[in-house]
Amino acid sequence: MIGRIQGLLLEKHPPQIVVDCNGVGYELEVPMSTFYNLPATGERVNLLTHLVVREDAHLLYGFGTEGERRAFRQLLKISGVGARTALAVLSGLSVAELAEAVTLQETGRLTKIPGIGKKTAERLLLELKDKLGVELGATVAAARPAPATGDVLRALVALGYSEKESVAAVRQLPEGLSVADGIRQALKLLSKA
Repeated sequence: MIGRIQGLLLEKHPPQIVVDCNGVGYELEVPMSTFYNLPATGERVNLLTHLVVREDAHLLYGFGTEGERRAFRQLLKISGVGARTALAVLSGLSVAELAEAVTLQETGRLTKIPGIGKKTAERLLLELKDKLGVELGATVAAARPAPATGDVLRALVALGYSEKESVAAVRQLPEGLSVADGIRQALKLLSKA
């Protein structure tokens, strides 16, 4: 399997690019999140890859981060989701946004992506829950730099609120709160719901 590719970026035609590695031009398809971060043509590029071997083709997919490649591979494991659909999902949502949508079980965010219907979105949310939902702490931490956020979230879940309710309440809290104040304000928000 080809795990990484490094060379000169020859062509950029979304979502496909061509990378020259010592005289051999490799065609790769990349999600738009990776495409937007590519250097100008003629400059060096370093991408992580995933090779899909089919009966009629060998397809190489490139990713700017390990998180994108990991999410792509998780999506491929889902029944009925192929490489094109996985690429569309990663082009429509960042890995953090996808993890948040999975955690909050937001089918609406996924159905906005071309090619994803309601049934496919529900299947994605169900099958990714244990895989991407685990990254919740990283997602919330990336969205809110306050270190108390994780403690508030864990406290709400320990008090019996669902993960979805707890995340929604924590996202509404102002920054810079102590853990105790954060729990207090989150409980007020949850009691209004």
